[in-house]
Amino acid sequence: MKLPKVVSDLITAQANFDSTAYAACFSETAVVFDEGKTYQGRQEIEYWIRNANEQFRTVMTPLSFEEKGTLSILKAAISGTFDGSPIQLNYHFELVEGRIQSLKITG
Repeated sequence: MKLPKVVSDLITAQANFDSTAYAACFSETAVVFDEGKTYQGRQEIEYWIRNANEQFRTVMTPLSFEEKGTLSILKAAISGTFDGSPIQLNYHFELVEGRIQSLKITG
C-alpha cells in the first residue's frame, strides 16, 4: 500500500512507541480529535500519544488508505492492552505541506 511519507513515519513512530517522532509528524498548529477530546499543537499531541502508549501499548496495522486531495483516510487494525482489542479504526488526516494538520480518529 502506497502511503504519504508523513503517514508512513507516523506508523513507524507508533510501532516504536516514540511519542516525540509521532508528534513531529504534525504541524505546530495541528489538532487531534480522539475519544471526544481535542489536542492542539505538537506538545499536547506528544503528551496525548505518550500517555496512550504507556496505558494501552497500541499496535497499528494499516489495512487500507484512501486519498482525496489534502484529505486522507487510513483504516487500521488496532490492538493493545485495552478492552475489546483488537478493533478497526479510521484515521482521517488533513495533510498540508508534508505534515499532518488535523487527525480525527473514529470507529
